[in-house]
Amino acid sequence: MKNTDAIKAFLALGQETRLNVFRLVVQRGDVGLTPSEIIEKLGIPNATLSFHLKELVEAGLLNVERQSRNLIYSPNAQLVEELSGFLLENCCGGQSCAPISIVKKAKAK
Repeated sequence: MKNTDAIKAFLALGQETRLNVFRLVVQRGDVGLTPSEIIEKLGIPNATLSFHLKELVEAGLLNVERQSRNLIYSPNAQLVEELSGFLLENCCGGQSCAPISIVKKAKAK
């Protein structure tokens, strides 16, 4: 992953509303959420949510798919995995370390 791609994603997540939206969408995984479901859960005004969803999609963090009349937002799992790898790439000089084992334990639960 290029530094510029990581920076773009981190800048998008560096705003509280977008971070909350992203975390909510990640919880649903591939099922995704419609904007109305996000509004219901987070109480964000529609126009504001549209702006934030656009930013997350442009950063590559969310995918959007039209299903009949609805837009469904889901996490871009590949980019999330690449970001994690980017952050941990040089962790502990390439040796197994506590942060990686903690991540593995969290995934196992």
